[in-house]
Amino acid sequence: MSASVTAQGAAQHEAAATTEARPLAWYGMVFFIASEAVFFANLIAAYLYLRVRAGAWPAPSDAAFTFELNKVLVGINTVILLSSSFPMHRAGRAAARGDRGALVRNLIFTAILGAAFLSIQAYEFTHSSFGPTSGIFGSTFYTLTGFHGAHVTAGLIFILVTTVRAARGHFSAKHHLAVQAAEMYWHFVDVVWIFLFTLVYLLTK
Repeated sequence: MSASVTAQGAAQHEAAATTEARPLAWYGMVFFIASEAVFFANLIAAYLYLRVRAGAWPAPSDAAFTFELNKVLVGINTVILLSSSFPMHRAGRAAARGDRGALVRNLIFTAILGAAFLSIQAYEFTHSSFGPTSGIFGSTFYTLTGFHGAHVTAGLIFILVTTVRAARGHFSAKHHLAVQAAEMYWHFVDVVWIFLFTLVYLLTK
């Protein structure tokens, strides 16, 4: 009984020490991502409201426009973006170990996959059969996917800056908050895309 209490106390002390070790900026990043999550939640709620109100989707009022979604291309693009989470996670682990080489390599790999996602999305937008002014569906489609693309772009810039800093030796096993922040943000944009891909593409005829 005494040993169990001692072990439990040690575990609580370790958890408390870990929590105290997190800098204030880490919590700031958490709150920032939470605010971004609320932003996308509002966009998705508006999209769902318009979709339910229309009765059919695309809306009957959009009959004058032609909507063709390249679900195969976007499906491949989705795999590319979600796959980028793995090297980003490995970059975070490498930073925690103080392994600069692995950190830089995985950040570069993540950036390449992120750039590929944006390139394919740009191709989709420029070769689409409809535009942002093509009725309710067109405006909601480009609002949701466009804002997400902007966030991926911001995340990519964040990763590139972090890569340069990593190559210059700015991070260590004890000090790598920027890498943690980049990883958190990148996982966030990946999760948001899962919801958007499901709602905008998979659940649209």
